[in-house]
Parts: sequence; structure tokens; C-alpha cells
Amino acid sequence: MKALLSTLLLFVCLAVAAQDKTKIQVVEVSCGQCQFGMKANGCSLAVRLNGKSYFVDGTSLDEHGDAHAEDGFCNAVRQAEVIGEFKDGRFVVTYFKLLPLKK
Repeated sequence: MKALLSTLLLFVCLAVAAQDKTKIQVVEVSCGQCQFGMKANGCSLAVRLNGKSYFVDGTSLDEHGDAHAEDGFCNAVRQAEVIGEFKDGRFVVTYFKLLPLKK
């Protein structure tokens, strides 16, 4: 009976862990250097989760408009829907949708 319960608990834990990788999260996104104060050479896209900033792999500043426009990543902190995971201290996105600015 203990083995059956242990196996069932393991499957539940694995199912929960697998869902986290496919869960859409709304996060703050911007230029890591210009808006989040991160150190790197040049402008790079970053996300801020739970008050901590991470550089992004899987998409870039230039894929989402002019970074230096008034509402661009170097001048504004925006929100985006993302799916991804942390790898080597970076956030690797598999889905990224920039949300419109709230007026």
C-alpha cells in the first residue's frame, strides 16, 4: 500500500512540475541595462519575476519593435505573457507575447 501511495504521489509531483513549464505568466519586460540596472555589454531583453531580473534567451529586443521608441524596451517597462524556464541563470522563453500598454 505504501508503494502504491508513493508511486501516486510521484506521478502527481511530476504532473505539477510539467505544468509549470507550460503555464503562461505575465511578467515585466524591458531592457535589462536601461530599465532594470543589469550589467552587460549593450542592450538586452530581460524579464523581472518576483522582483529579480533575468536576461532572456529565445527572443530579443529587436523582435518587438524599436527599443528606443517612447514605448520601447529601453524607455519603458512593459508587460508580456511568457512561457519558459530558467537555465544557467537566464530565462529561456518558448512563448512571448508583448501586451499592449495600459492607458
